[in-house]
Amino acid sequence: MTDRQWTELCMLVAGTRETKEAVAGFIIDSPWLPQWSGVSILDYLAHDQVWFDANLKAVETFPEAIFLPGFWAEYGMCTEPSAFGARCMFPENEFPFAHAIFRQVEDVDYVVEPNPATDGLLPLVLKRLKWAEPRMREKGHSLRFSVSRGPLNIASFLMGTTEFLMAIKTDPDRMHKLLGVITRFLKNWHALQREAFSSIDGIMMLDDVVGFIGEEDFKEFGLPYLKELYATEASVKLFHNDAGCASSVKHYPEIGINLFNPGIQQTISEIHEWTGGKLAILGSIPPRDVLAQATPDEVSEAVRQQKKTLLPNSRVMYSCAGGMPPGVATGNIQAFLATLRE
Repeated sequence: MTDRQWTELCMLVAGTRETKEAVAGFIIDSPWLPQWSGVSILDYLAHDQVWFDANLKAVETFPEAIFLPGFWAEYGMCTEPSAFGARCMFPENEFPFAHAIFRQVEDVDYVVEPNPATDGLLPLVLKRLKWAEPRMREKGHSLRFSVSRGPLNIASFLMGTTEFLMAIKTDPDRMHKLLGVITRFLKNWHALQREAFSSIDGIMMLDDVVGFIGEEDFKEFGLPYLKELYATEASVKLFHNDAGCASSVKHYPEIGINLFNPGIQQTISEIHEWTGGKLAILGSIPPRDVLAQATPDEVSEAVRQQKKTLLPNSRVMYSCAGGMPPGVATGNIQAFLATLRE
């Protein structure tokens, strides 16, 4: 992300932008970038130069768009679970997958808090970013975010999603122990990223599992742990949950979140109403049915319709609901950006 883009993003989140011009931003990572740039997913994850070139191609092909978090070094859903010892699968051209490590809920009693400086794939993430940072700076970009999956998301991979959701009802004490260990680990992981790169002034977490539970369960098993993680000082505190947010979103301002990337289940107007307008929104064109599968003209019409529903000062960064999905063509992104300029 360039200095100009970072300043623009911070002003949008703070509500201090003087211009009424629309701004576009997209979360991009391995579900979209490899195919779009013409490489396999495994090559993208395995080779520093392939990964770097794909990210550089995106920022140079679409200089008007702000890509979040920007040069994201990740191994799909395997990044954080690998530190706990999860067996990770890396097919040539399918998404990575982390297998559960707990056979029964009692195994949580033996969970060990990982060291992000040495465990799993995390040191490789830092090494990749250290290698890339001077190359990024040569192109006018800097790292702006510490990044991770959220605590409920990681717990669901360590246990299995169904097993974790059942256990918050049948064995809540053990689930609090597990979430506590994960949260301490994530605090250290984000701190390590900030220490390694002085340009970081944002935090980004992704946790769709908060969308699978009701409000009371969110208040018990989501809110306190997310609040602890977002307590860190940062100008932009981005949260991604493209599952439903009706049960949780009104609590996001209390957590400290100031930029939210929702799914398509709720409208931007509803989110603004439920949060008192306290959240900037990154969204919310349908990602698969419009941005990936529609024609460029249909993408343009969807953007026009969204623009009609929003006031100029609505603190919205135009995007798709959730991250950039697989299969989005260059022409559809160009149509999206061109329509914002109208």
